[in-house]
Amino acid sequence: MPLTLHSHDTSETRTHYRACHLCEAICGLVIETRDEEVISIKGDPNDPLSRGHICPKAIALKDIHEDPDRLRGPVKKVTAGAGEVEWQAISWEEALDTTAEWLVAITREHGVNALGIYMGNPTVHNYGMMTHQGQLFRHFRTDNRFSATSVDQLPHHLVALWLFGHKLMFPIPDIDRSDYFLMLGANPVASNGSIWTVPDIRNRIKAFKQRGGKLVVVDPRRTETAALASEHLFITPGTDALFLAAVLQTLFAEKLADPDHLGAFTSGLDTVADALADLTPEFAAAHCGIDANTIRTVARELAAAGAAICYGRMGVSTQRYGTLCQWLIQVINIATGNLDKPGGSLFTLPAVDQMQSVSPGGFGRHTSRVRGLPEFDRELPASTMAEEITTPGEGQIRALFTAAGNPVLSTPNGRQLDAALDQLDFMVSLDPYINETTRHADIILPPTSPLEHDHYDLAFHVNAMRNTTRFSEPVFDKPEGALHDWEIFNALAARVAAALGTEHQDAPAPDRIIDFGLKLGPYGDQHPLKLDLARLRDNPSGIDLGPLQSQLPERLRTADKTINCASAKPLADLERLREEFSAGRDDDLRLIGRRHVRSNNSWMHNYHRLVKGPERCTLLMHPEDMALRNLQDGMDVTLRSRAGEVRVAVEGSTDMMPGVVSLPHGFGHHRSGMQVTTASQHAGVSCNDVTDELALDALSGNAAVNGVPVSVTAA
Repeated sequence: MPLTLHSHDTSETRTHYRACHLCEAICGLVIETRDEEVISIKGDPNDPLSRGHICPKAIALKDIHEDPDRLRGPVKKVTAGAGEVEWQAISWEEALDTTAEWLVAITREHGVNALGIYMGNPTVHNYGMMTHQGQLFRHFRTDNRFSATSVDQLPHHLVALWLFGHKLMFPIPDIDRSDYFLMLGANPVASNGSIWTVPDIRNRIKAFKQRGGKLVVVDPRRTETAALASEHLFITPGTDALFLAAVLQTLFAEKLADPDHLGAFTSGLDTVADALADLTPEFAAAHCGIDANTIRTVARELAAAGAAICYGRMGVSTQRYGTLCQWLIQVINIATGNLDKPGGSLFTLPAVDQMQSVSPGGFGRHTSRVRGLPEFDRELPASTMAEEITTPGEGQIRALFTAAGNPVLSTPNGRQLDAALDQLDFMVSLDPYINETTRHADIILPPTSPLEHDHYDLAFHVNAMRNTTRFSEPVFDKPEGALHDWEIFNALAARVAAALGTEHQDAPAPDRIIDFGLKLGPYGDQHPLKLDLARLRDNPSGIDLGPLQSQLPERLRTADKTINCASAKPLADLERLREEFSAGRDDDLRLIGRRHVRSNNSWMHNYHRLVKGPERCTLLMHPEDMALRNLQDGMDVTLRSRAGEVRVAVEGSTDMMPGVVSLPHGFGHHRSGMQVTTASQHAGVSCNDVTDELALDALSGNAAVNGVPVSVTAA
């Protein structure tokens, strides 16, 4: 429901147009303010992408802006009497000077790798963070860089790099023109899409089915999206690669594979067919819980559809075979001719085309110091962060810079990282809150509120199911004495450069960078639209650039402008798949995550309107599994893994596959020293206190937080 507050105040009401930045859907908003107060937030019916749709998160923009817990200025940690820790307000000069001095001193004494950097998920929801972080970090070419990527979408990037030549070449489902949709491990009705910017997905699914489309959802839980599907198939967590391999094997064995227009610039399908010959539906059915006939039916339906989509997200990305799953998904789309096809999966052509300006990415150019895990795009897997802090030796992390991240709640074995952060010589966080992670910082640098700065969605126009563009002006003026995040990066960079004796020049404001990108982009100076920032400012609801179009082979960034399906690393990983499942698996329960439309990771729990209602942090479990363990609905249970345990209320649900339990992500707000009042009142438990930092996708290093072996007993 839109937010509307009634008041008898006669002050002037102002209307603002903005994109919501709180999830990937980037829905258009109409925000009304009176003086310094938000009085109404509604969907913008003129936004060409969201068409007036909003979800409950958009209403929370008012709460975020007004939250008394949000820091308005920098603070430093001081020790008071009896060893009590207090936070003391300091000037920006002191905060920036002290931070720069520590970063320079530690890297001078111990080497550049003594600095660790962690960038959280909200980074890509804030264009100033994206455009200006390099200003500071170019002075510190540390190998110890981490981000939320390696507990999320890393497999998508790797597959895009190997098949299409660039880490940002994500094939986007074209649901509005499709006939058949095979969806694995995704719940867009709750998430509003993921690596798929698709606002108003519920109505899009309804329209898809009304015109005769078939949606098949494969998931260990009957999710909100599965409830709308034409067919839902339960699958054992961690076996999706077997299912996908068997679908592809069927396409080859029954001679249903036809790459169609892709054939002229695609190679390696015969090699893939040979590699999958023994991964039959019968082999998959013995492990995944879906019978062989159903697997073959899915393959035949995919091949027969006029336009079809195969798509998978968190449930298949963040597991032991995440990269193999994403590779198999794209090879299925290629083998059926549904890649680069209207109604299948296509590539976007965003107005600011980062394919021209951003590195295509790289893999395995260096490895982590302790476990030897590979980097991607100069970042190491986040699961290695704690050990890189606690293990002595050259390259040990002694100082940490975190920005817009809460890895204590968001990375595997959060308790281990929580303890490790206390060992740092210095920690600084660019963040508006004192939360589970930033409570360890020596200095916190809070940026302006989202409503106090402008915005352009650099990341999510790349993932959008339609090409659109819009620029968001700030709703409120920047308060006196406040700094935007990009100004913080500029200011720190200037101080570091002065200390190192190197040249420095402030990067221009982000809106100038966007103006430059628009003019050089595909709809800019060389296009009839001649898009620039002035044009977007004149169209505050955004501009429609049309449906996704076929762009291959021209859009490919591979050296030879071809798609080589026989990527060496995933082909080799098939042997690991065979060996594990040929040996059989244990009978432990398997843990999966859970998404809610009112939540986004760990940064949505301090706002009453997003946490009110029934308790959401419960362990869902099938009643048969509860009966076997003499458990009753609502009882406290101990959820235990190799890495740790938590105590949580169990909730019986026939929406769960037997043998599978589900706990939502982002809770665990019970630690001392935080200043997040509402979140602490709805603390819940952190699923990442039981996920395992040693459980990884061996191919990529991505965290395997789905399919974790666990036990459940009465507490």
